Parts: sequence; structure tokens; C-alpha cells
Amino acid sequence: MTTASDQTEPKRRGRRAGGEDTKAVLLDAAREVFIARGYEGATVRSIAAKAGVDAAMVNHWFGSKENLFAQAVLKLPFDPTVLVARLLDGPPEQTGDRIARNFTTIWDATGGGPFAAIVRSVTSHDGVANVLREFFLTSVFAKITEGLDVDRVELRASLCASQVIGMGMVRYVVKFEPLASADVDTVVAAVGPNLQRYLTGDIG
Repeated sequence: MTTASDQTEPKRRGRRAGGEDTKAVLLDAAREVFIARGYEGATVRSIAAKAGVDAAMVNHWFGSKENLFAQAVLKLPFDPTVLVARLLDGPPEQTGDRIARNFTTIWDATGGGPFAAIVRSVTSHDGVANVLREFFLTSVFAKITEGLDVDRVELRASLCASQVIGMGMVRYVVKFEPLASADVDTVVAAVGPNLQRYLTGDIG
């Protein structure tokens, strides 16, 4: 005769025994889903289902889809939502300088390793290139241009992305001098005005 205690209860999805294990499983699942479906096609629910946990665990560990993507695929040490808010916080005419300073400071703090890793992933996997493009355009630069209330938002976002990613390529991957070893103020003085024109100036 069996009793209630003998019966195995169905496994409930939620937080695993080890919290960090849940986080690691979510990161692995997110990489697969983002690359397979693209940034826009991947949902919090589909990532959680792949990981075998409740969707609430994504918000618990990462706060947002944008931050999960940043950590899982780009391995960036910041929450994109917080970064965009910081970049928009200040005089609009100084937004270009803030973008140049923030990205350079973030990547310099890790020796450019995460950025170089992104580039290697892009060159070896078309799926990574697609989600990288979607992410930077929709979750970073499009939000910045929308926040500035300017025209031709998509073109301006694309131009800003090309400037920031191009600067990162030269500084951290191919390491052209003197840009590779220039201090942050020098980079901001050189790149910031270009970004500002792309954001608010005449782009033809």
C-alpha cells in the first residue's frame, strides 16, 4: 500500500537549490535562445522555459531582458537600461561626450577583453552578429535618439553604433596606436563631437 509520502510530487519549476546554479543555467539558456531566435524573437518566457525555471527568475537575477542579453551574449558588466538612463541624464549637447566616456571607461576597466570577445564571436557565428546588431540598435542607441526627440532616429542610431563599435575595434582588437593607448579624455575629445553630430546635428 502506498501513502501520500511515498508518492513523488511533480517537480516544480522555480529557484533551484543553488541560486548561482539557476543564474548559470539561465545564462546558458539565454545564449542559445538569443542566437537561435534573434534579440527581438527571444522572450523572457522562452528563455526561462529553456532553462526549466519560472520566468520570474529572469527578473530576479537580471532585472530585464536587456541586462540578461548583456551578460549572457555580450558579457558586458553593466545593465543597458541603467546605462541609457545615465547617458540621457544631462545636457543634450553633451550626450556624445557622455557616450564616448562611458563606453571607453567601461571597456578600459576590463582591458578591452569583453569587447574583443564579442568581436571574435561575431566573426565566427552569424547569429551572434545578428543579435549584436539588434541589441545595440534597439536597446541602446535607438533609445538614446528617441530620448533626445530628434528626427531620423534609426539612421542616427546606426551612425552612433558604427562610431562606438569602430572605436572599440581599433582600440581593443587591432590596437592601432596612438588610439590604443590614448587616455580617456583624449578619446572623448576626438570621438565625442562626432557622436554629438550623429545625435543632434545635420546628417544630410
